[in-house]
Amino acid sequence: MNSQSTAHIPRGWRIEDLYDQTGKRFLITGGTSGLGRETARELARNGAQVTITARSAKKAEETLNEIASEKVDYLEMDLTDLESVRKAARSVTGNYDALILNAGIMAIPFAKTVDGFETQMSTNHLGHFAFAGLIKNQISHRIITVSSFAHRMGSFGSGSLDEIRDIALGKNKYSPWGAYGTSKLANLLFSFELERRARINNWPVVAIAAHPGYSNTNLQMVSSEIREKKSEAKITAIINKIFAQSATNGALPTLLAATHPGLFGGLFVAPSGLMEMRGSPKLTRAREIAYDQMLATNLWSISEELTGVNWK
Repeated sequence: MNSQSTAHIPRGWRIEDLYDQTGKRFLITGGTSGLGRETARELARNGAQVTITARSAKKAEETLNEIASEKVDYLEMDLTDLESVRKAARSVTGNYDALILNAGIMAIPFAKTVDGFETQMSTNHLGHFAFAGLIKNQISHRIITVSSFAHRMGSFGSGSLDEIRDIALGKNKYSPWGAYGTSKLANLLFSFELERRARINNWPVVAIAAHPGYSNTNLQMVSSEIREKKSEAKITAIINKIFAQSATNGALPTLLAATHPGLFGGLFVAPSGLMEMRGSPKLTRAREIAYDQMLATNLWSISEELTGVNWK
């Protein structure tokens, strides 16, 4: 998939270049903090109606009060619980111009979900795969998947159905960062495979992937908080403040991917700075394995098997 070479996005694109979104509707997973919250804030500020997902009503209400816009509402959903995902999907009303699959966790200690999935794969990929599949007929334009440059650390081994299944079920040797990288590789395999299937099946959506670079969000602190390493979390927060770009700037690739006119499917948008850590959006290319169609097909098959969600 080499469409990046023929697509064009403006050089030096900034938040001020986000054009009027009045009349458009966006649905964002994980909108109560970090990149999701900033994405929702900027879309609403530019006239869009935005729905965010949240694991609790309390957290959602706090976020809505902070954003202070009548254009933002929410629905409850826990991506680690397929029952919650299905309930949330049933509550989605009307059509949305774009679905932004943004929610994520990073490098947490080994754990399994109520459905028996490894938690990072469940949150970052399987929950999103199920949710998007359940509401795909209500998305009219774009499905944006937020990945990471950490996908370069990911591996599905031989890529066989059995090995992918074992990884998703947490039966392989576990590494917090390795599992995170694999879940982010899954995001890209999903996005590129979704684009192929959308064209074959004449679905109206295009699939675009993005990654935020190194951004100052709560994502980096979650692992420390789970392990109750308060001093580690404080150090991470200080490092983020000094070296990371703001969450608003980190949201630029997602915002451009979701709104810029004329983009087609199969693109991957990233920051343009050194090592894609920060900067205005540009088109990039993922690690070659992310374009492996056999691996993508096998991942899709296992994702349907485990979630019970068939995209046909």
